[in-house]
Amino acid sequence: MRRRALLAASLPLLALPALAHPPRQPDAAESQKFIQEVTALRAHFAKAVRDRNAAALRAAYADAYTHTHESGKLDDKETRIASALAGAPLVEAAPATDLAYRVFTGPTVIVTGKSTMPDAKAQTRFDVRWVCVYITARDGWELAVSQATRLPAPTN
Repeated sequence: MRRRALLAASLPLLALPALAHPPRQPDAAESQKFIQEVTALRAHFAKAVRDRNAAALRAAYADAYTHTHESGKLDDKETRIASALAGAPLVEAAPATDLAYRVFTGPTVIVTGKSTMPDAKAQTRFDVRWVCVYITARDGWELAVSQATRLPAPTN
């Protein structure tokens, strides 16, 4: 009888998470702070790629990270780090134009941009439009997902 009374008394507590407020959209000042932090992470990331710093790269990528190449090939965290250490060009570290930042709850920051990438096989260069999704983690920002789309060559 005592157990039933205790259980009955605790049932309203189980519903509390459903009554909790959903995460709120960051305000303008918070959004600007998050954009600055992600911009700093992108610079740190580019330096880690240049220096071939495996530890810094491991910290910058989320454990479940994936990258979708313009060819459709999919890389996971370890494959991407191996590519960086081998000197492969990465959109995460490439100089970019047309940068746009969008901040969401979480907080999460989605960055889009355009970069010119080398094509070693054809010894040419090509443009890609890319997206990177940055999430907050226990130790700071991490790159969770990236994707590149090859743009058609400009016609004259």
